[in-house]
Amino acid sequence: MKGFLALEDGTVFEGQSVAAEGSAFGEAVFTTAMTGYQEVVTDPSFAEQLICFTAPMVGNYGVASARSESKRPHARAVLMREARGPAWTDWLHERGIVALSGIDTRSLVLKLRESGAMRAVAVAGDGSVDEALAAVRLQPSMEGRALVADVSTREPYVYSDAGSVHVAVVDYGAKRSILRRLAGAGAAVTVFPHDVDADTLAEFDGVVLSNGPGDPEPLVDEVAVLEQLLGRVPVLGICLGHQLLGLATGMKTFKLPFGHRGANHPVLERATGRVLVTSQNHGFAVEPSEEREATHVSLYDGTTEGLDFPADRARSAQFHPEAGPGPHDAWPIIRDFVEELAAA
Repeated sequence: MKGFLALEDGTVFEGQSVAAEGSAFGEAVFTTAMTGYQEVVTDPSFAEQLICFTAPMVGNYGVASARSESKRPHARAVLMREARGPAWTDWLHERGIVALSGIDTRSLVLKLRESGAMRAVAVAGDGSVDEALAAVRLQPSMEGRALVADVSTREPYVYSDAGSVHVAVVDYGAKRSILRRLAGAGAAVTVFPHDVDADTLAEFDGVVLSNGPGDPEPLVDEVAVLEQLLGRVPVLGICLGHQLLGLATGMKTFKLPFGHRGANHPVLERATGRVLVTSQNHGFAVEPSEEREATHVSLYDGTTEGLDFPADRARSAQFHPEAGPGPHDAWPIIRDFVEELAAA
């Protein structure tokens, strides 16, 4: 079955449908990760996005339930140069995901790097390009969108009840890898909805602010809770959690032209001069800073990749220390956080 991708500027890429039939609207973005396609598609941070994989073949090693980062796919569509199956394409089809193979992903990525991430539609099956473009241009942009309520848990739940310390995770779109790493480091873990109050969180030994989708600036209530929480309990922010910590401490965030998405992003740890190869997935960033609290910096564009506020016992990482998927350079961040809580 034929299909196509239409970008809001009128550019069209032809392909073949290899999964569900229909149309999927969202922001067209790309990831440079060579592995972890199932983890990427099920990462809640990819909500409302169409993912282009730069790896030339996707699906080579099949699928497994343990690799999913959440209960369901959150990406709206998958764009590939060559899809391998049938396990991968069957998995996508069963979950209703539009997926196109045969896309000129090299040209698409160059287009997104030059013009920026943009609104798009992936169409699997018969469809009018003109009608698709007209519909795309009516879609909201990612900037200004608060999406965490759509992916957060509705009710608190216990992920792990065994541990030397008890950590609360605020679920803005938390990946299972974060929960596994916390439990593996020796923490009991309870997960809360995005709108949990500060008094509830302050009862725990530590708080982790998870990753999540969308623009951090509209999350004014979540930032207000964090402002009330700072100084009362140790805090670790990851990805969106890092951006919210930045906003709560007076910094600014902004939309990146095409985002940081992949498992090979170099980050400078300023205190040591060490360069970490990191896993990342974000379209917004904390503004560059030369202040002492900015502990890590992107070697791609100088954006702030880490924060530390000792007086408030709060720190954060824009990159993903749980590395699901990705290199393990940043693994110690979660382990050290739990060990410090246990030693307090």
